[in-house]
Amino acid sequence: GLHQLIFSDNKRENLKKIVTAIEGSDADLDVFPEYAMGVSKQGVTREFVEKTAEPLEGPFISEIVEKTRELGKNAVFTAYLREGESIFNAALLAEKGNVNLIYRKIHLFDAYGYRESDVFTSGTRLAIKTVGSFKVGLAVCFDLRFPELFRAMAYRGVELFIVPASWYRGKYKHVQWLALTAARAHENLAFLVAVNQTGEIFSGRSLVATPMGHILVDLGEDEKSLTIDIDVEEVKKARRLVPTLNLARTDLYRKWI
Repeated sequence: GLHQLIFSDNKRENLKKIVTAIEGSDADLDVFPEYAMGVSKQGVTREFVEKTAEPLEGPFISEIVEKTRELGKNAVFTAYLREGESIFNAALLAEKGNVNLIYRKIHLFDAYGYRESDVFTSGTRLAIKTVGSFKVGLAVCFDLRFPELFRAMAYRGVELFIVPASWYRGKYKHVQWLALTAARAHENLAFLVAVNQTGEIFSGRSLVATPMGHILVDLGEDEKSLTIDIDVEEVKKARRLVPTLNLARTDLYRKWI
């Protein structure tokens, strides 16, 4: 289930939106955008994040996790995750009441005049787990611009990339979004689910890209939810047809990079 939402500066309201979406969904796995704890009127500032961030056992995360337990569901959502002195821009996988995977955003958004690295600590680890019939890998927003991350996950068997995002509006940004999501899917012969915030600041266009690089669904720019079925056999078929993961000359690339 893709849930394209607008998050305000009110954490409780954002939490209610997520919980309501999970309650109303018939999907096996619900996916939500980046910055779910909120965006202040001044943006995702250090002051706002310091005030808003929570540890793993905090009420925002706990209530979503509890809802997945209550309904026997799975969800990928995001949080400003406080761990000691650090705050991570994190994506979490909750499975039926347990947080079984945490991805701490590796590539922080230091571009277009923004400096996420002034706010968050960068993660250093991949986040991969089997969910249902798919081996799933998590990434977040700006990570889409770094094919190495997705290739590393693909070589570890990932068949479905899940990418919560808050992709800002701007010149050519829609074009970049569509190009990067389709490319990351096709070059790794995997499905890619990218769920973006929408509204005045962020650009929407949440989508599912197929292993062959086709945009299967595009949610446009309104707040909306959509459930879609995907089949892991499409990944296996694509990897037989276009065996680039096996043909890649990683032995040479290592000499050049």
